[in-house]
Amino acid sequence: MHVFSQLTGRQGSLPMRFSRAIPSIAKTGFVAGTLDGLAAIVHYLLVGGKDPARVFMYIASGVFGREAVAANEHLAWWGILFHFFIALCWTALYYVLYPKLKFLSRNVFLSGTGYAMVIWLMMTRIVVPLSNAPQFPLTLSRVLIGVGILVVCVGLPIAILARRHGQQSGQQQRND
Repeated sequence: MHVFSQLTGRQGSLPMRFSRAIPSIAKTGFVAGTLDGLAAIVHYLLVGGKDPARVFMYIASGVFGREAVAANEHLAWWGILFHFFIALCWTALYYVLYPKLKFLSRNVFLSGTGYAMVIWLMMTRIVVPLSNAPQFPLTLSRVLIGVGILVVCVGLPIAILARRHGQQSGQQQRND
């Protein structure tokens, strides 16, 4: 008997459904992570930043601290890894919630926008403050830019691609 079945009393339907979603979760997480990373780099350069690697060094500072990152520029690679891991986690959470919360499938724009706002709140109010990354004061422009980037580059792509996956897997289940 499968471990999931023993723990939940169900006959393994979630692991099969989730295992079918893994390639879509990975692709969607990569798309969201790439769009978000590119938007962060463009924004950084537009406000006068010189070295785009500093965006990912900031992310790495959340784990390693500001001093460690300042002493080792190669930690930007860790920042890239952490950035994509975080995007993958937010993507996987949406995919888990999508079939359970029916309102997510009703309006992609609203669900993607709402999810981006949840991500922004969780990241700026919980994750970053608990990390070693330096804190920046919240200003209206930082909030609007941050939320706007997350809506366009993370929330909407995740919502759109999760819906597409849901429609494809629904079609595939009917064909099975």
